Amino acid sequence: MSLNALAAPVASFASAEGDGEFHTPTPNDFWLPIIGDGNWAITEQMVWGAVSVLVLSVAFVQLSKRAAVVPTKGQWLMEGFYNFTRNGIARDMIGSRDFLRFVPLLFSLFSLILLNNLFGIIPPVMFPTMSKIGFPIALTLVVYVVYHAIGIKKHGLGGYFSHMMPAGLPGWIKPVIFPLELITYFITRPLTLALRLFGNMFAGHMLIVLFVSAGAYFLTQGVAFKLLSVPTFVMAAVMTLFEGLVQFLQAYVFTLLSASYIAGALADDH
Repeated sequence: MSLNALAAPVASFASAEGDGEFHTPTPNDFWLPIIGDGNWAITEQMVWGAVSVLVLSVAFVQLSKRAAVVPTKGQWLMEGFYNFTRNGIARDMIGSRDFLRFVPLLFSLFSLILLNNLFGIIPPVMFPTMSKIGFPIALTLVVYVVYHAIGIKKHGLGGYFSHMMPAGLPGWIKPVIFPLELITYFITRPLTLALRLFGNMFAGHMLIVLFVSAGAYFLTQGVAFKLLSVPTFVMAAVMTLFEGLVQFLQAYVFTLLSASYIAGALADDH
């Protein structure tokens, strides 16, 4: 595994096909199978996704087992991280009456997405797992099932569909608005939730690889290009720092919107 997600594309871009020309990165360069090929291959991203679950599980269990009235530094950090999701997302979005039962889901989503996003700038991974569309889709499906299930459980099947309609609409416009609301609830929400996370992680990583590979290519050229490689690598470093901020924000936005959809399904009116 190591740095294949970054080193392999850079090497291929810098000396692409031995023609001495620079070749920009493409999505195909991030296909990193370990076992097999095609749709059923086991990829590096799948392995790192499993590693992230293991790391979070061990860390949270170990820190929770040693919880004390006077917290250690690790416990203090974990409690702050937990309270950020509990109070800053779950309670603020869902409300103090219903939020507690959804905190485990939202905390798990935020932790898992954040770590897998940060893999994009943490050696030896250097690849954000969420830049592979299958991972955001899987998490979106969980949220999708949850907010529809709790909405139907609270309002009943017919009541849930009626609940989608904004209150106070004139009768003549309801046949126009209802299909739009159906599209929003069943198509637009899950589609944008998954694509927003995927698009930001994929684009950010592509930019980093582009700057790094361009810098590596410039080093193989004349003196002027060698000098140009310096600001190129500087931009790669700047983009890496900026990507770290984006990775946190995208984990936060995904979790916040998930809480918002759950709150909407539980609301007494639209």
